[in-house]
Amino acid sequence: MYVLGIESSCDETAGSVVKDGREILSNVVASSADIHLRYGGVFPELASRRQLELIEPVIEETLSKANLLPEQIDLIAVAMGPGLIGSLLVGLQFAKGLSLAWNKPWIGINHVEAHLYAAMMEAPLPLQFPALGFVLSGGHTLLLKINALGCYEQIGTTVDDAIGEAFDKVATLLNLPYPGGPHIEALAKRGKAATFNLAAGKVKKNPLNFSFSGLKTSVLYAIKGQNAKEEKCLSETDKANLAASFQEIAFQDCIEKAKLALKEFDASSIFLGGGVSNNNRLKEMFKEAFPSLPIHFPSFQLTTDNAAMIAGLGYEKMIMNKSPSPYDLEAMTRIPIA
Repeated sequence: MYVLGIESSCDETAGSVVKDGREILSNVVASSADIHLRYGGVFPELASRRQLELIEPVIEETLSKANLLPEQIDLIAVAMGPGLIGSLLVGLQFAKGLSLAWNKPWIGINHVEAHLYAAMMEAPLPLQFPALGFVLSGGHTLLLKINALGCYEQIGTTVDDAIGEAFDKVATLLNLPYPGGPHIEALAKRGKAATFNLAAGKVKKNPLNFSFSGLKTSVLYAIKGQNAKEEKCLSETDKANLAASFQEIAFQDCIEKAKLALKEFDASSIFLGGGVSNNNRLKEMFKEAFPSLPIHFPSFQLTTDNAAMIAGLGYEKMIMNKSPSPYDLEAMTRIPIA
């Protein structure tokens, strides 16, 4: 089965053709990060306008690179949420239009679930369940029990900033470009993690939930003092140490929450997805903390927003449910995964 995937939930416009849920024939991503750079984050209106400009040429390139014609596509899969409503509408309506024009079935896909599937696409078969799932991205921080593909129990989430959002905000404090994650990681490699005394946030009502707002504020105080008004003159060494300290504490918090979760059920494996899962220090820490468990990270091309994970999951959903989505299905800014 050849599935055309379309992803437009935020600032990337992406298309991909995936064969039988795992074999990627093409994977095209056009980012609008350049126009958001000056704002230190995604400007929703500008993102959706760029989506409109890019969606048609991206899909044309996707089919060309896969060496396929529209009549050879069996299914169209598209991200229907969560995400920015304007951006989602561009991809969703384009997918519906293609479905009508090509007389092909289409299916709406949960963008967050697709981030988890990205790690499953390249994992050895059969997949091992129950598993612990982590989605770590700019918009989401989710801790899940995965009973089977498509069957999840959410056991933890963030009560404020997503982890990727926290990285972006700390990068802004350190005068680093957007998106902040890769720049924080690069700077942290030159620093010492134990230099600054930072602490992760605690959520009393649910110890498996996350709170990164306090950690971000601690970085602010380290830069500008306790009144957050008098900016200190940090040396480049200080900035590297602060980046390393922040990164280490944020990831250690993820490790501790994972350990707590694994006291509640026996997992056979761990799957991580989302842009933050591409961080090499995170990978090192997870492998050190759980040496006896298979840990699956997506390859680089599948960590950030992409359409291959949408197409792959679309195949699985069609096989499981055997029914396409109706044309009155709408984009949703929020969709529970469990």
